[in-house]
Amino acid sequence: MGIRLGCIADDFTGATDLANNLVRAGMRVVQLIDVPPAGSGHDMDADAVVIALKSRTVPAAEAVDASLRALAWLRSAGAEQIYFKYCSTFDSTPAGNIGPVTEALMDALDTDFTIATPAFPDNGRTVFKGHLFVGDVLLAESGMRNHPLTPMTDSNLVSVLAAQTTRPVGLVDHTVVAAGAEAIRSRISELRANGVATAIVDAVSNDDLVRMGAAVQGLPLVTAGSGLAIGLPANWGFRPSPAAAQLPPSAGHRAVVSGSVSEATNGQVVEFLKSGRPAFSVDPLRIAAGEDIAGQALAFAEEHLADGPVLVYSTETPDTVRTVQGRLGAGEAGELVERTLARVAQGLVERGVRSLVVAGGETSGAVVQALGLTGLRIGPQIDPGVPWCAAALPAGDTLHITLKSGNFGGPGFFTDAFALLDAEDAA
Repeated sequence: MGIRLGCIADDFTGATDLANNLVRAGMRVVQLIDVPPAGSGHDMDADAVVIALKSRTVPAAEAVDASLRALAWLRSAGAEQIYFKYCSTFDSTPAGNIGPVTEALMDALDTDFTIATPAFPDNGRTVFKGHLFVGDVLLAESGMRNHPLTPMTDSNLVSVLAAQTTRPVGLVDHTVVAAGAEAIRSRISELRANGVATAIVDAVSNDDLVRMGAAVQGLPLVTAGSGLAIGLPANWGFRPSPAAAQLPPSAGHRAVVSGSVSEATNGQVVEFLKSGRPAFSVDPLRIAAGEDIAGQALAFAEEHLADGPVLVYSTETPDTVRTVQGRLGAGEAGELVERTLARVAQGLVERGVRSLVVAGGETSGAVVQALGLTGLRIGPQIDPGVPWCAAALPAGDTLHITLKSGNFGGPGFFTDAFALLDAEDAA
């Protein structure tokens, strides 16, 4: 059938989040790590391809360049519609990168209109009257207000996006969405006639996303979190099928590498520690002082892998994060941790780990690149937005890996992930 949907994700966990929803809706999905060489990989057996970039927090010009390269590859592979995926908490700053990338993609596709919605009700992300809610609180009142790189202090997505774009931003509100796909299309026509280029679309339920998916059939470009993915595959006749998520059996040791500072991941680390399983804490101040923390973590892991899973983490409270950033600088602190955890992940795989959980978007990007992974086959869902994936290691054997956004997953996610592998292997 060929590639129907071509997706560009601004970080690695977001890419697997999106791919997961497409698989659950019946599409066979391959996730690529960065943009392949021109002309290569077009014969892959997939209905949708997700290209994972590491562009969420880089300078806007770099994000635009990477996204346009991804677009060129996807169009050459025959993709019929393009999906720009960002975080369900709309992570960005007044300089971008959501707005600049959206406008660059619109220009390249020669389209005057697109939609924007980070809604993902299964993970507590809803949009009402243009305002984003995280669970029961507005975005600006959630833990995202303390994000070290993209603090979100405005819940009104129309104003957030307008600060990043040169073109007018409008709204398709919940009353229109509830009226169905035809009403949404009519509102889109009205907005286009008034010169609006991008419309925030309300969604408070999966039904809203399904209606939205039908309404945007034929749009050259859609932009969203991962939620909209549940409403798009039906436009090509796809229906949910367990076969779309099948992976090879797992093997080898098991480990978790966590670099996220989100509230959700903090809770997951605490839950893991309560279980008494082996865990090693990575201190960025000790890294900055010149200690070989990666070596120490790997020596610790080597003693415990046989009784795993083993956790290596650098997850701290917002107050601790601010203290570290004050001493090292926000960028330097983050890069120190990412480089260290990437080295740890490499060492774990060298020591026989073949099932690896990675928590945090930036951490996931660093780990995937350090391991030399070029593509992932998307498998079964662990928690909403987070699937197991299978990757071919350079040596030829298979690594099961999950790339978890910091904000996603329940308190027991780390152990739940391995329990699902056990269940899949026994099936």
